[in-house]
Amino acid sequence: MADRLTESAQRETRVTASVKSERGRSVKLVDRVFDQLLERIRTGNYAPDSRLPGEHELAAMLGVSRPVVRDALSRLRDQGLIYSRQGAGTFVSAQASGAAHLAYSPVKSIADIQRCYEFRLTIEPAAAFFAAQRRDKAAIDKIAAALEELREATSHQLHRVEADFNFHRAVTEAANNHFYTASMEALKAHIAVGMHLHGLSLMGPRPGLQQVYEEHQEIFRAIADGRAEDARDLMRKHLEGSRDRLFEGRVLDLSF
Repeated sequence: MADRLTESAQRETRVTASVKSERGRSVKLVDRVFDQLLERIRTGNYAPDSRLPGEHELAAMLGVSRPVVRDALSRLRDQGLIYSRQGAGTFVSAQASGAAHLAYSPVKSIADIQRCYEFRLTIEPAAAFFAAQRRDKAAIDKIAAALEELREATSHQLHRVEADFNFHRAVTEAANNHFYTASMEALKAHIAVGMHLHGLSLMGPRPGLQQVYEEHQEIFRAIADGRAEDARDLMRKHLEGSRDRLFEGRVLDLSF
């Protein structure tokens, strides 16, 4: 009788120890997932107000179970780093990203608008190239949503700067390189000035709005199809076309 009691006690001890060990591993996994997601948010890889991948996708991406992802997201939510929209998913809070630490001098002249285009031409075609190589379903869906906003505005003969910028930012996010994303966020106000003036230049008798929409559409198709070189070339052509339409082909001399 005593032997059976001792054996039962030992078995219970082993089970308890196993449960504690399992819980310990789960806690460590939650910590790791929390740290990985926090790093992606802080570096701008997941930009402010961008939608995070779903729990199932994050679990597959990070090699953990959905409950682990759910606990890590709950911790991020408790710290105010992410928030949820009913039926839409989970999004990064505006104050969470470290990308806001990057800043550029404000636009003060027409020459600065041209400089902004010049700088964009050094990063956005490359971002489109990598977006075509690295895109996933969530990234494609986000670019498509911005493209749909552009289509809707174009159908009403309008140019929406926010929708235009969202498209370009979604492309840089698809490249999965936080340096591109941080640069776009820091340039948002500067880019908006050029986009606004470019939009005004399209409001003439020529079908400018439709042409610009089609340029965005071609970029999207190249990225969705994984045609990296085409995506890069189409983005460069689009930006150069926007610059030339705005400046009517007369580029300023920035050498002095």
